[in-house]
Amino acid sequence: MMMKKAFTLIELIFVIIVIGILAATILPNTKQNPLQEAAIQVASHLRYTQHLAMIDDRYKANDDEWYKGRWQLVFGKNANSDDKVAYTIFSDKPNYGGDANLDEIALNPQNQDQVMSGGYTGTVKLDISHKKFLGMKKMNLGITYGITSYKLQGGCKYGRVSFDFLGRPLTGDSSSMSAPYKASTQRLISEDCEIVLTGESGNISLLIQEETGYITIQN
Repeated sequence: MMMKKAFTLIELIFVIIVIGILAATILPNTKQNPLQEAAIQVASHLRYTQHLAMIDDRYKANDDEWYKGRWQLVFGKNANSDDKVAYTIFSDKPNYGGDANLDEIALNPQNQDQVMSGGYTGTVKLDISHKKFLGMKKMNLGITYGITSYKLQGGCKYGRVSFDFLGRPLTGDSSSMSAPYKASTQRLISEDCEIVLTGESGNISLLIQEETGYITIQN
């Protein structure tokens, strides 16, 4: 007759200790890093903005200012974003005022009832504190990830990045441009653009390469 072998109390305690040691080693490596998550999200949305620009370059033969409507991602911090760092993806429409209206903002491809903004001026539906807010809370980097400030430097400035039909990055407010490709106003990025996000744990940078618009995260 065979006897069933059971764990002794000492063996059971040993197993629990080993599991505890493994958990202490592994868990810190799987802990979420809000700064990294914010950068990954922004990089993804920059690529989506570039994608929109390449499939919808806004060219209209009967509109001499068509290039002012290129798809762009703009950072901001105002009352409608609860004074937190947020960003919005939009394509300006005539009369090309430079700011996003509700019907100019990209729709969330995963939920067509939402627009891609973390809070923007113009209507209560873009006010993140309002019950009728139609934007995406995760695009408010301050509320979602604790981002306290942002900086665009190198080849870009003014808190905006837009793309042309080839996916090439441009800088600045498109509404103030005088031609799509003119030496003084074309604003094609001539050196890598760096977007620096700052949070409680430090800084993280995203690089947008000139000409190609290739986007990477710099740890």
